[in-house]
This record gives sequence, structure tokens and C-alpha cells, in this order.
Amino acid sequence: MPDRNLALELVRVTEAAAMASARWIGRGRKNEADQAAVDGMRLMLDTVAMDGVVIIGEGEKDQAPMLYNGERVGSGNGGKVDVAVDPLEGTELTALGLPNAISVIAVSQRGTMYFPPSFYLEKIAVGPEAAAAIDIRRSPAENVRRIAHARRKSPKDVTVVVLNRDRHRDLIQELREEVGAKVQLIPHGDTAPAIAAARGDGEVDAVIGVGGGTEGVLAAAAIKCLGGAIQCRLWPRDDAERVALAEGGYDVHRVLETDDLVAGDDVFVAVTGVTAGALVDGVRVTSDSVVTDSLVMRSLSGTRRRIIAEHSLEKLESFTGKRFHDDPREAR
Repeated sequence: MPDRNLALELVRVTEAAAMASARWIGRGRKNEADQAAVDGMRLMLDTVAMDGVVIIGEGEKDQAPMLYNGERVGSGNGGKVDVAVDPLEGTELTALGLPNAISVIAVSQRGTMYFPPSFYLEKIAVGPEAAAAIDIRRSPAENVRRIAHARRKSPKDVTVVVLNRDRHRDLIQELREEVGAKVQLIPHGDTAPAIAAARGDGEVDAVIGVGGGTEGVLAAAAIKCLGGAIQCRLWPRDDAERVALAEGGYDVHRVLETDDLVAGDDVFVAVTGVTAGALVDGVRVTSDSVVTDSLVMRSLSGTRRRIIAEHSLEKLESFTGKRFHDDPREAR
């Protein structure tokens, strides 16, 4: 592993992705925003001093020409590492100009990241105070009671973030009617709320529900750095996925905890905001600069840094060949 904090190099990667995708905020074109983020991340990723393999990327090689699962990234010098990336978590959030879109990357020792075939996870994520209290095998209502006890508050004061999906109808009803929890529904992207819960100093007490596996592993990497806990179980969407997981030797009943998702003891995470949210602020363009807000973390040292960076607009546009003031379609 590297003998320095790789997160300080990785933040340049997420900054580049965030700035590139921010040009599409509110323009209603999520695919263009996603591609811009991938291109921006690619621009910086190979300058990072590591010998990386993308474990969690944009998909398989044939469907994702850049940042695909199994791709080699980094300069080739430095530690051998697993890499998880989400150049733009919240493509639709960006397209619609909604909060909590982020760019995120996580790195850990080679062979330590969990990633079965295409999968969803049933999850519960909390901060340090409630880390020992949760048990995904129990009901959501019981988990809220346990979280409330651990945090010394009433269940009615517990805020739970849930993805706004039809599959969560019963979950939402249980949280509201059985324990009176405050349910905060989000349209997309549960990585940022899970990290916010892990910080333990904001309004989010927990994230509960079924979401993407990529987001679960990225959240676990951040939780390794911040404290807290995440518990998950594989959630096949149909019989075909259930059979594929069984044939691959995966147990859908097994409870996956933080160390199962990211087993490394030296984990690096960088997050940069695209649109403003509970975790970090979004990209802001001034008359002569682009301002980014990032969170960078390392598990081994427990260090977390908030980095506000001001990028010269003139030099940025000269370096990237992209304009930030005009219609992005003119800068293709």
C-alpha cells in the first residue's frame, strides 16, 4: 500500500468528474452528464500513483468503454489496489438540478472489495453511536427503536433516509406508523446519505432499504474511515438473478457487514459534490473560477479533510478544452 494519503491525489479525480458533469446541471440530459463525469474522471485517474483494478465501475467492458469492471487504472506505480468508482452518483439528480449528486471514488488493498455479479442490496447504515445496535435480521421498526436508544432520543426523532421506490411502500408505512420515525424520501443515490449518517453529526440517523450494490460498497468504504456500521443482504430482483447468485456460490441469506464489503484496513475515499447536499456543497461557477467542495478520508489514520478548492476558469478551460459558462453542447 502507499506510504502516504492517496485520498489527497484521489480528490483531484472526483473534482474533475464533478466539474465536468456540473456543466449539465438542470439541463434534463442525464446521459450527457454521466458521460461528462466519466470523461473528467478519466482525465485525472491515470495520474494517480497506484496500480489499480476497477472492481466496481460503469459495468462490463462491452457496455462501458471507460472505467469498466476489470480495467487497469492509475500510473502503474505504487500499491496494488482495488478501485470502486461512481463518476456521477445521481445522474438524474444532476439532470433535474436536485440535491445530493456526488462524484466518489474508493481505493483499498488488492482483493479486498466485495463484488458479485449484477446485484442489489438490502441495507441499513448508521453512525458510530448506533453501530452495535443494528441487526438487519430484525424488523425496520425494531432497528429504529434500537437506534433511538443508542442515540438517546425518541424513535419519533429518528430520521431515516429511504429511496422513494414502490418496493419500499411497506417499509415506509412501518417506519411511520409503528414507531413514528421521520422518513426522508430521496429519488436517487443513497451513498451520500449513508456517509452523512456515518458522520453522526447531522440530521440523518440511518439509511434503510434496498439499493444498488455499488452504492453499498462505496458507503462501506467511507464507513471504514468514519466509523459507524453498514449491514446488507443480497437482494435478487428476480428468479434469474437468484439462480445466478446461487450458481456463483453467493448466499442471499448471509448478513454482509462493513468488513465483508471492504476488508482492507487502509481505505481511501474522496467525495466531491456536484449539486449541493447534506454531505458537501455543489460545484459553483464564478466569473473567473470554479469552486468545488470535497470530503477526503483515510481509514488507517482516521483522518478526514474537508477541501474547498478554487480552480482558475481560464486555466481550467485551457487545460481541459471545455467551457463552463456557455451551453455545454458547444463545447463537445
